[in-house]
Amino acid sequence: MPAQLLQTDAFVLLKRPPTDTFQTLSVFSAEHGPLLALQRIRKTATAGAGTLDLFDEAALQLESSNQGRTWFIKEARLITHHGGIGRSYDALRLASALAALVARHHVDESSRAPVADLLRSAFAAFAASPRADIVFFKSLYRFARDEGYPVREQWFPTLPAADRADVAVLLNRPLAEQAATPETVARLQRRLDEYLRGHTEIMVDAAPPERPGA
Repeated sequence: MPAQLLQTDAFVLLKRPPTDTFQTLSVFSAEHGPLLALQRIRKTATAGAGTLDLFDEAALQLESSNQGRTWFIKEARLITHHGGIGRSYDALRLASALAALVARHHVDESSRAPVADLLRSAFAAFAASPRADIVFFKSLYRFARDEGYPVREQWFPTLPAADRADVAVLLNRPLAEQAATPETVARLQRRLDEYLRGHTEIMVDAAPPERPGA
């Protein structure tokens, strides 16, 4: 049976420990959803050229010999690299949490394009903004909403009036205009997580661990 060929843009969501020969990646494509991809590790003087990193968006040429269960990356052209995420512990922690959530969640075909748009804007915001906690809150709310869950109609009205006002500001104002304290965002994040775990199929982890001593 001839190998399948696929060309698509995708985001790197997870990286598994590499072998001597391959790096295994979980990637997400707006056209095809989640894909398991193998990238050959090059051991020449140009090692690192073309090697994909977490949160990268890349144009991929893929080949599969097992009906699409796994794909071999024949060529990768980097579209966007979010190096700024790695300079902040909180940004790295929460961007990783968002990427892992998308990687393990079944995204319907109709929702793939909005999820790709979310990843693109969220990773850019994690790289640029000092308020990773607000980026994560806004991203998780948007992910739940775009997956069809009635977070505005069902969750939002259950909050006290002061919390509803804070949520409205977090969701509607640009990051540069946000002034909520980390404690306020953390409290609202816990309430949103509790709702999602109890009323949706979104597999939200317990709150990601904070930096020791923070």
